[in-house]
Amino acid sequence: MMPLLRKVLAASIAATIVWVAPTAVSALPTDESGSSSDADAATTTAAAAGNGPADHVVFFALDGFDIEYLDLVRSGEAPMPNLQRLLRQGSVTTSTGTMTSITNPSWSSVATGAWPETHRNTAYWFNTETNTARGQQRDLAVPTIAQSVREQGGTVFSSQWFILQNYGVTFGDPDGLYTQPGGDCARRTDDAVAVLRGEPVSSGGQMVATNGIPELMTVYCDTLDAIGHEGGDIDPRIPATLTELDRQLGRIVEATKDAGIYRRTAFVVTGDHGMTTFDKGFAAEGLAAIEAAGFTPQVLTSGQSPAPGTDVAIVVGGVADVRIVGERAGDRAAVGQLKAALEGLPQVRNVFDKSDQARMHMSPNYGDLIVEPKPGWSFGATPAGPVGRHGATTELRVPLVLTGAGVRPNVHPWRPRHIDIAPTISALLGYAPPSGSEGRVLRESLRR
Repeated sequence: MMPLLRKVLAASIAATIVWVAPTAVSALPTDESGSSSDADAATTTAAAAGNGPADHVVFFALDGFDIEYLDLVRSGEAPMPNLQRLLRQGSVTTSTGTMTSITNPSWSSVATGAWPETHRNTAYWFNTETNTARGQQRDLAVPTIAQSVREQGGTVFSSQWFILQNYGVTFGDPDGLYTQPGGDCARRTDDAVAVLRGEPVSSGGQMVATNGIPELMTVYCDTLDAIGHEGGDIDPRIPATLTELDRQLGRIVEATKDAGIYRRTAFVVTGDHGMTTFDKGFAAEGLAAIEAAGFTPQVLTSGQSPAPGTDVAIVVGGVADVRIVGERAGDRAAVGQLKAALEGLPQVRNVFDKSDQARMHMSPNYGDLIVEPKPGWSFGATPAGPVGRHGATTELRVPLVLTGAGVRPNVHPWRPRHIDIAPTISALLGYAPPSGSEGRVLRESLRR
């Protein structure tokens, strides 16, 4: 199927289908190795136990893990045997993300259990206080799951899941250790394996050992996102990358077995957003339509301020944040004119005004309008070849894997969302969810 048509059909189908069939990626038999032994008790972390159904949770964060990539696993084009073995103890479903489906706001919702309107992390927007465009940052208005676990006496380790840095984990802290070695997923997995072995790892330029095996361990890999941006969601490198990521997951699983904690460990695997291929830009047409409506627009990059006379500031990042500035700011009639002009463009799928944004729990930092391009398009220049974008409602859905200790095999959670992940991990460990959490515990998939 042509990639653009495939993405359009997937977007419409996904509105009604929110789960992946349990047989999709669970064809292999259960791995019986790593059984409970006396070593289990000897290697349990010395931190305060949360008294949950799992003593440990490993969270494998895969940036750009599009739900459609599971088709490659089903077909055998991208074998993921380690994931398949894990799924005999759990399930894979579709998690629905948050708008905008940009990396930092999306991971912020996963990490806090809160909507963007609450955690306030915003990407690619115009800041009226500084009169500049902003890209991505790690600002958070509510605690992360790492902070929550630490506050309740637990321990955390993060291998480059950047959204947690200084929000519960930091360089040099043996109870909340953060590492940022750079490199690929294998390099980041190296640190997780070392921690499971009780070995020190490099953290901010010093070698630090954690105080026992942390209750929550996170590993962040962004290979899929990088490839998707370079070549779109059907880049030929994607199948091999999925298999390589599965190999790193397998290394972590084996390390939990070697440490004697496998039977008491839950595994959660998910992504932040999907990916859509585009090969056409409509910046010229978009600016012309705005000018025809009587405005003077300007597309801004991060750190840039509008030129004198500009009354419409536009910041593009998957979608376009559009804000009326200057003397006409706050003019509802002007916003209506601008919206009508943008909705008239054939390349535009949706134009979300402030009431739409509030309904979708989007960050209030966004401007008057959010312009969502149709698949295949970007509110930017036409690229030299097919590339990838995310940020729109067409990139909200990603796989969610729940498996291992405390998880009911083959019981799929009902309509899981990004904001449900932090509360569910908290419940697995026996802790209260982060204080700003607005999601629910996916109790239907957990053992009582």
